[in-house]
Amino acid sequence: MKIYSFLLFLFFSSSLCSQTFIGNQKDIDKILSNIKSFSVSVMNSDYKSIGLAYTEDAKIFPNNKEILKGNEAIIKYWVLPKGFKTKYHKIKPEEIKIIGDEAYDYGYYEGITLRPDGSESNWKGKYVIVLKN
Repeated sequence: MKIYSFLLFLFFSSSLCSQTFIGNQKDIDKILSNIKSFSVSVMNSDYKSIGLAYTEDAKIFPNNKEILKGNEAIIKYWVLPKGFKTKYHKIKPEEIKIIGDEAYDYGYYEGITLRPDGSESNWKGKYVIVLKN
């Protein structure tokens, strides 16, 4: 009975973490590479690289705030106050679907911010990205 329960646990836990990637593998690999690079830029406070990840007409939808439009406003959103540092940032795509010249990527993100006093703040959320080649 223990083995049966364990197998059921594995089945359900693996189905909860499944990813669906549809499209040209080369394009999917590029998107996955960009995702990793973005997280590195966030952890390094490389605001120029963060800004380059967005188009000039990009929009982001931060919690409890107005929709931010354009590269300049988005970069300003990512700039941390003095003494704060993003210790950890990870993006976990749930689905990437490439259709013609467009791609849709959605999933979850998580991070840890280190405060000047040494305490940490954990955060997470959901995202959707629409890309055009």
